Amino acid sequence: MKTIIVGGVAGGASAAARLRRLNENDEIIILERGDYISFANCGMPYFIGGEITDKNMLTLQTPESFRKRFNIDVRVKSEAVKISPEAHTVTVRNADTGEEYEETFDKLILSPGAEPIRPNISGIELPHVFTLRNIPDTMKIKSFIDSSKPKKAVVVGGGYIGVEMAENLANAGLDVSIVELADHLIAPLDADMAADVHRYIISKGISLYLNNGVAEITDKKVILQNGSIEADMVIVSVGVRPETSLAKECGIALDPRGSIIVNSHMQTNYPDIYAVGDAVEVKDFVTGKPAFIPLAGPANKQGRIAADNISGLSSEYKGTQGSAVLKLFNMTVATTGLNEKRAAVEGIDYDKTYTYSASHASYYPNATNMSVKILWDKNTKKLLGAQIVGFDGVDKRMDVLAAAIRFGAEVTDLKELELCYAPPFGSAKDPVNMAGYVAENVINGTVKQFFWHDIEKLPRDGSVTLLDVRTKTETARGMIDGFINIPLDTLRDNLDKLPKDKPVYVHCHSGLRSYIACRILSGNSYDCYNLAGGWRLYESVINDRTVPEYICTECK
Repeated sequence: MKTIIVGGVAGGASAAARLRRLNENDEIIILERGDYISFANCGMPYFIGGEITDKNMLTLQTPESFRKRFNIDVRVKSEAVKISPEAHTVTVRNADTGEEYEETFDKLILSPGAEPIRPNISGIELPHVFTLRNIPDTMKIKSFIDSSKPKKAVVVGGGYIGVEMAENLANAGLDVSIVELADHLIAPLDADMAADVHRYIISKGISLYLNNGVAEITDKKVILQNGSIEADMVIVSVGVRPETSLAKECGIALDPRGSIIVNSHMQTNYPDIYAVGDAVEVKDFVTGKPAFIPLAGPANKQGRIAADNISGLSSEYKGTQGSAVLKLFNMTVATTGLNEKRAAVEGIDYDKTYTYSASHASYYPNATNMSVKILWDKNTKKLLGAQIVGFDGVDKRMDVLAAAIRFGAEVTDLKELELCYAPPFGSAKDPVNMAGYVAENVINGTVKQFFWHDIEKLPRDGSVTLLDVRTKTETARGMIDGFINIPLDTLRDNLDKLPKDKPVYVHCHSGLRSYIACRILSGNSYDCYNLAGGWRLYESVINDRTVPEYICTECK
């Protein structure tokens, strides 16, 4: 058996290594048009920012090491320029000499990846404007910073890569601005969860220009749709598109986005041609619909699955759910599954909760809180998605939630999970458990919720009671218009002040004490609603204000 793999990095290199492990005597050829066969593209921003200091650490395998360990014929600077599916041949061009030759194959794996989108903006070809895809791009950016000593950088695009680049450019000593066309950074987050991210990144000295686009780039400025920014360096990071022109030219089926259509075995419409990685259309694991979700983890899995099927092992790719995590200075942002916007577009009848939990036992030093948002299907109770913004311990909680989605958990199953606990690492009621407890209370009717986006619509004509159960010290920091204050610990003594024939809408700092208040009120025949996420979330989203951290029991 002779297999040719076009493209290395995550999908191609993984497929090659798996093929060799399964077939010691097969002929395996990797064609890579660049100089690098396997590199850590997710680590490139951190080399630019100085977190990673040795360029060689980004090179996971060299052509020589790959040959030596796996006995694979690795041909760098060799570009596949034509595929003849019926003839089972690939035309290869040597990048150094321009010479072309044909190579036959029994099986072919395409792993061309995705290329950065370069929008049609005047000035985008200027020498101080960069995109980031591979090691040569990384070295160009690093060299420019070292030699030209830019002072002000603009990052166009506020997705994961854009935000990582902004952090690392700031760490490299530049004055950084992010321009984002949408109303918030990091598209997989909902806007309410991105609010904390916005204020944190601003606190780190990075300027944000949201709901704004770039009209023109000049030598010293980025001209926006609204305003302008001085800049002597620009990173364009507005997304990627599948690089599939080679596949299209030979008749491989593509979807409207240009992604290669594959079945669950990673086969294209030509049975002997497979495709993996960022160039392929995947199935959204939650909705079951076609999607474009370019991530390193799925690419590695797909490479292995293609190799399995070529080797006669039945192996299927069951979909991508979009689990991702971002380091932003000391903050961690993580997502998995559907966000609220996607769930609404899909027409899913969903519900949601917000919780605000400590990373570990609050009495153990250095505990920090994390904001957790989960969504579930009201009909099936299946967990649909989760978002967490915080500091310590965010990643491990999101990994648990991602695994729960993958195994089809109902949201109430989260309360059953037995997770590791010791004071330095977690709480006896882990944030994941807490999310499950709150969801269970909502589902069984123990508590009724209202949300930050409902507050403006609540009547202020006396037909409902609006109640703030925080302490006097807390309310001195600010109150929501129209709410009266009765601290939780005095509520039972002041029930006579609350008419029983009017619904009561209650809030506290995070939603925990207001839940207790609702149970008190419900036990006394009141119709009560609890503000999910509390005043802290409301202030974050509506008033764009960070509420200082404190322990509720310490505010008297």
